[in-house]
Amino acid sequence: MPLRPGPGSDAAARLLLIERDPAAGRAMAGHLSKCFLGAPQIVAARGGKEAAELLRAEAYDIVLVNLSSLDDLAAQTEDAVARLVKLASGALMIALSDGASVSAAVAAMRAGAHDYIAKPISGPAFAARIGELAHRHGKARALTIETNAPKRGERFSGFVGASTQMQFVYEQIERIAPSSAPVFITGESGAGKDVCAEALHERGPRANRRFVAINCAAIPRDLMESELFGVARGAYTGAHEDRKGAAELADGGTLFLDEIGEMDLSLQSKLLRFLQTGTLSRVGEAGVRQIDVRVICATNRNPMQLIAEKKFREDLFYRLHVLPIHLPPLRQRPADVLVLARHFLERFAREEHKAFSGFTSETANLLIAREWPGNVRQLQNLIRRLVVMFDGGEITAEMIAAADIESFGFGREAAVQAPRKQPVLPMWQQEQRIIEDAIQSFAGNIALAAAALELSPSTIYRKRQAWAEMDAPRKGAA
Repeated sequence: MPLRPGPGSDAAARLLLIERDPAAGRAMAGHLSKCFLGAPQIVAARGGKEAAELLRAEAYDIVLVNLSSLDDLAAQTEDAVARLVKLASGALMIALSDGASVSAAVAAMRAGAHDYIAKPISGPAFAARIGELAHRHGKARALTIETNAPKRGERFSGFVGASTQMQFVYEQIERIAPSSAPVFITGESGAGKDVCAEALHERGPRANRRFVAINCAAIPRDLMESELFGVARGAYTGAHEDRKGAAELADGGTLFLDEIGEMDLSLQSKLLRFLQTGTLSRVGEAGVRQIDVRVICATNRNPMQLIAEKKFREDLFYRLHVLPIHLPPLRQRPADVLVLARHFLERFAREEHKAFSGFTSETANLLIAREWPGNVRQLQNLIRRLVVMFDGGEITAEMIAAADIESFGFGREAAVQAPRKQPVLPMWQQEQRIIEDAIQSFAGNIALAAAALELSPSTIYRKRQAWAEMDAPRKGAA
């Protein structure tokens, strides 16, 4: 699956490779050239200082940095990466390491690297990871995946949508499904992480075995271990019989751990041991049981922020984060809004035995223009309310307003209240206030603030520099 420069880019992809070992650098450059269509421009740097000079002089689409080659730039890996990120002008920064060091990976990503890949890297896996990062971080203009696979329709294994973003997700699912390696799904609430997990199971070799899902946020902490690993008779008061846990029930199939970020730290260590050994012990049982499951997990939170806050184990994250999939929020794929709305309208009208003929053009524009903070689930709930509240016909803007309790409150009084007169600040000032408040919350640590805001530290550095330059003339005038 080679890569090519994206639409609107008239130049070949530009890559900066930071690798101290000349032989390893040549091998990597030859490997990279096969991943791209056309003739990518690959520039090599022997260390951090040389890379910094190159970044000051030229712009690059991707920067690949071997973490062991940066000690000439700064003593600490995190400091060296942060300096390069600041100079990289929005390039995709990917950290590479021969040792697959979890601590080095976390340090690099805290400093602003977009991802971490352990060497050696296979061509297809590398191309897939670059393509996924390009879409997630808004770099699709610079790099897109070139594939010979046909464009899929609006329906795919429970998903509805034909946008470019969803086509890429469908490609990832098809490519990842045959593997037995763990999958780590990220995305906002309501984006379809559970649908993605089921699609991976249904399209994989374990499709004829059980798919067992467990929501780590919905089960009390003191019950979570027995729900996951099972319990032996007599283990505690009320345990009158042996009971299998979710992992044992999924033996031979797929175990889906939804909202993995909410799992208690003490249980995370036991989950890590289970992943490492493939064995488990029920609560109150001395022996071990061999279990074969494919693990898929999902979270709507920023895993790097959880690691920084000591709420998620680093080693567990990298044990699970083998095949990542990110589901884009609905606001980033407006082309799918009406497709989804029509799908839900047909489905719920059929269930309620009503006849609806679609949406007026005004209504369609309202739906597309909306932010949808609750994503597909919010849209689904709105359409269901419309079908229940009205008898049929064409959906109008007035009908949307009557059913839209998220925007208009739970009573008509809330909809007609006069808006409070508050000063509206320019967008850059609101953004500045949010970022500075986050930095203050983390005692000045920009890396942690960036993780909390789901930004790279380099973005915060650039914005603060721009704000300082804007303030300079005002202070001079004063």
